[in-house]
Amino acid sequence: MPYAKDFEPVALKNTNLFKPIKVGDTEMKQRIVMPPLTRMRAEHPGNVPNKKWAYTYYHQRSQRPGTMIITEGTFISPQAGGYDNAPGIWSKEQIEQWTKIFQGIHDNKSFVWVQLWALGRASFPDTLARNGLRYDAPSDGVYMDKESEEKAIKSGNLQHGLTQAEIKQYIKEYVQAAKNSIAAGANGVEIHAANGYLLNQFLDPIANKRTDEYGGSIEKRARFVLEVVDALVAAVGASKVGIRFSPYGLFNTMSGGADPTLLAQYAYVLGELEKRAIEKKQRLAYVHLVEPRVTNPFLTEGEGEYGDGTNDFAYSIWKGPIIRAGNLALHPDVASQLVNANDRTLLAYGRYFIANPDLVDRLEQGLPLNKYDRSQFYSMTSEGYIDYPEYGK
Repeated sequence: MPYAKDFEPVALKNTNLFKPIKVGDTEMKQRIVMPPLTRMRAEHPGNVPNKKWAYTYYHQRSQRPGTMIITEGTFISPQAGGYDNAPGIWSKEQIEQWTKIFQGIHDNKSFVWVQLWALGRASFPDTLARNGLRYDAPSDGVYMDKESEEKAIKSGNLQHGLTQAEIKQYIKEYVQAAKNSIAAGANGVEIHAANGYLLNQFLDPIANKRTDEYGGSIEKRARFVLEVVDALVAAVGASKVGIRFSPYGLFNTMSGGADPTLLAQYAYVLGELEKRAIEKKQRLAYVHLVEPRVTNPFLTEGEGEYGDGTNDFAYSIWKGPIIRAGNLALHPDVASQLVNANDRTLLAYGRYFIANPDLVDRLEQGLPLNKYDRSQFYSMTSEGYIDYPEYGK
């Protein structure tokens, strides 16, 4: 197995990365998180987690006791989906497979959180049309790109701005998905409000052109996200809910750093979360932030970095744990700086967790990292999924 080149491993065992921290109801032994990693191995039809490989994949990466695993993005309902090989958590068959996977993670004495996903306009209108489903978005006709518009027109499934009743239905589906996750054995759920998917689309004026109570101002654009938060807290408890944002993200044609008002948008949402923590004693388990180091997850490391912004602002507003994710494996100096700068910090490692099932041990000891094969990130094979070796094997 080739190792990552142009990279000098550094042992991080003496940094805060290997200091225990409480997240929600879980006592992590260290602060390394496996973030959501879409792998497109779910079975079609049915969006069922892969029965042959998914258990092994998650079991391998949770092998270090006390590790926090956040699952790949998981659809809350058929209407929220539109990718054939991404998993859901609404059907009996899906829940049965997740239950087995979660048990495997717990057998390793590690923890699992389910990322709850709704695609919105980032979905495929033709796939949705095949399944008799709408092509949803915050607003009518504000397409992500020309390709999406052409597919929508050709399939006769034009982009549909959600009605308020449909927004309420999505919230009910988030609640049911959260309940299903906890019943299946998950420690908690993560609300996906990042990377240009439905909730992120409502936060960003580039996609949200509404003039009702869900658009037109910072407060109104945040309403959908905060209603999801409040509904899930009521359903499963604040300590079992986290949320992910990408303030500088450009993926799926979000505004990113080009819109200087967006930091005010995220500051407002974080302020509302902190207000709930103080006034209602409902502190979420964590906030998960994608660093400006990565504005598009499809770019290679170092490409597309936004150098004029930082997520440091979040610490002055939100006083709970913060997970930071973004091109950290090859930059142990940056990782050390981030995790030591504030005692509420955890770090998420994505691509190199794919290629290194024993990543926690390697980061602790300063061992070389297996090089990942990008061509197998989304292929329906066991290769590039469960065949990456542990160090020395």
